[in-house]
Amino acid sequence: MTIDRRRHLRDKVIYGAVATRSDSGATRDCVVRNISDQGARLEFGSTVGLPDNLGLTIARKGRSFSANIVWRRATAVGVAFAEAAPASDLDERLRKSEKKQRELKRKIRMLLGEG
Repeated sequence: MTIDRRRHLRDKVIYGAVATRSDSGATRDCVVRNISDQGARLEFGSTVGLPDNLGLTIARKGRSFSANIVWRRATAVGVAFAEAAPASDLDERLRKSEKKQRELKRKIRMLLGEG
């Protein structure tokens, strides 16, 4: 049995993203598999050569993060977000609305006995 040590629940997603090395500016495509306001799980073809700190851009969310790798596997890493790029008021309201929607969907699934 796996114990989840996260402080915040993450939403299961499949978002395309781009990881950027801060030292060279080199980029690698990845897939975001779950995400919260504090971190995410990223999948790569291989994690070999990934630095401990990287930039992460998720186009679908219109957000960029500075991320620190917390754990590594052969093809996946867990990251903690260091800081979010400044966002407009509209972006912030949209994120809050999406978060509220996810919370309500979780409650509905729980009430229906599906989760």
